[in-house]
Amino acid sequence: MSWIIFLILFPLAPAVLLLLFRSVSVQKWIVLVASALICVAAIGLAVTCTGAQPKYFSITSSVVNKLVIAGDIILALAFLFVCRRLSLKWYWIPLLVIVQYGAVVFYDLSGRVPAVTQPLFVDNLSVIMALIIGIVGCLITVYTVGYMKHYHEEHPDVPDRRGSFLAAIFLFFFAMYGIIFSNSITWIYFFWEITTLCSFIMISYPRTEEAWHNAFRALWMLLLGGLAFSMAILYASDSCGTVDFRHLLQMNKSAVLLPILLICFAGMNKAAQFPFAKWLLGAMVAPTPSSALLHSSTMVKAGVYICLRCSPILENTASGAVVALIGGLSFLAGSAIAISQRDGKKVLAYSTIGNLGLIILCAGVGSHWALWAAVLLIIFHALAKALMFLAVGTVEQQTGSRDIEDMHGLISRMPLLTITMLVGIAGMFLAPFGMLISKWAVLEAMAIRSPIYPPIVIFGGSLMLFFWAKWMGKLIAVVGPAPQRERGIGIEWTALFGLAVLTVLTCALYPFVGYYLIQPLYGQDPILSQGSICMVGIMLGLMVLLPLGFFIHWKNLVHVEPYLSGANVSDPHQFMGSLGNARQWSFRNYYMGKFFSEEKLFRGSLVGSIALMVLMFVMEKL
Repeated sequence: MSWIIFLILFPLAPAVLLLLFRSVSVQKWIVLVASALICVAAIGLAVTCTGAQPKYFSITSSVVNKLVIAGDIILALAFLFVCRRLSLKWYWIPLLVIVQYGAVVFYDLSGRVPAVTQPLFVDNLSVIMALIIGIVGCLITVYTVGYMKHYHEEHPDVPDRRGSFLAAIFLFFFAMYGIIFSNSITWIYFFWEITTLCSFIMISYPRTEEAWHNAFRALWMLLLGGLAFSMAILYASDSCGTVDFRHLLQMNKSAVLLPILLICFAGMNKAAQFPFAKWLLGAMVAPTPSSALLHSSTMVKAGVYICLRCSPILENTASGAVVALIGGLSFLAGSAIAISQRDGKKVLAYSTIGNLGLIILCAGVGSHWALWAAVLLIIFHALAKALMFLAVGTVEQQTGSRDIEDMHGLISRMPLLTITMLVGIAGMFLAPFGMLISKWAVLEAMAIRSPIYPPIVIFGGSLMLFFWAKWMGKLIAVVGPAPQRERGIGIEWTALFGLAVLTVLTCALYPFVGYYLIQPLYGQDPILSQGSICMVGIMLGLMVLLPLGFFIHWKNLVHVEPYLSGANVSDPHQFMGSLGNARQWSFRNYYMGKFFSEEKLFRGSLVGSIALMVLMFVMEKL
């Protein structure tokens, strides 16, 4: 239990220290030491608490429950304080705060919320999430130290408040560890809303009009999920007689399906599933580390985590099937819209929405095989997507652009950085990396459950293959002038290199991860036999040769002028047009905006997902 208490409470210490000390060098050491301790504690938890059965811990003191109630009141006041900047047209944001917190606090103070005797627990899924937060999250935090220095050099008009930004990240860790280790849904709700407040702080960091607009849009959308969570608490207290998550999941499905669906609604809201995808896309206005945190290891993972917890109730229910369809719609829509995007971060954002939709699809199905695949997706997506966000942020700082077309031939200009990007992209869709293994597992699970789901997985996966392959092709093209050395990156390399190594290493160690962490949760591994393990090992060895080959030979790349059927001119970047004028030539990708228009697909997905959300609750009554 000591590891759990440490992981929950310790991040508050660096958060407070970062607000007190304004010196950049002092902040750097606070971040490095705190990140190292959190990472070690997460590993310590994995070593000591991994087991076949979950462990529950009692807290007899009523003081903790009173602190949670006080925390809810403080959070409500904090939300109302940030709403002071709002005009009357955003009136529903403070209204959402007052309604949900007023109801929860009233129930708590009036004694209508039952006590939970064992409010903390740990199982292998908690351990997996703790490792993701502790390792991936802390690497992102280390990256933030170097990134924010360059960010303020490039944005002198933005007030330097990096201490508050870093403090918000550690507050995020406090909230995330609280979510994954809490067995009381009232406690989960408290930590849940802290992540909402932290996301608002980070998205609004640039203090521009666009940043404020996107931050408040994220705030009201996420508060809508909080409102659903608060309704689940009230219903569970009155109708189920308990807010103990374990007991709720052991009750008759017909008795607890409504509060579980409300919690799933909050989870899909936090995971930016349609119709709530807009808040995640707006988060890109913030500095890159916030995108990496929100999109990969913390915010959105809280959403899919809570849905996986609810999956035993969803399995074999009509409402669970609708939850699966909402995830499938988000998977298809996110993958399709990503094809028409040139902004690297936007591609990553839509890809995140799509992959999280695949996890929600698995949670709605609820079979052991589907949950196996979902956990694999969480692990490998966190690593590869965090690496990609940080790499794209570094490319933007060094080139001034995150347009995929401007990354053409990046391998010859920034070889080391490009290699890390290639590892991240390979991790998302190439064999034998984990995302492909995970989708293979999803397909296996869906094929034995219903004929509706496999086409969703196959078609959505094909769309993802298309846009990842396009991007990889742009990076490895060798054209243009002689190679240029990339500018020094500094401490950011710790995170980039660490995530690249972990992406490959986790794939190599997948059989051990499956055997020791996932198999005790959901039973025997559905896909990897001994022969399959050997095949994955051979493929992994071959894949490692690709980046190593670039690393060894990039200085000897041969640059040749393109052959344009005799139309070349002295400048190798131009050709002679039919009217006798020299014109610029370039290679461009296909974005197929006519077929994968963001505006059209987003609107259709919005309508379809709202209809499915309504149907989800209607089916609960049947």
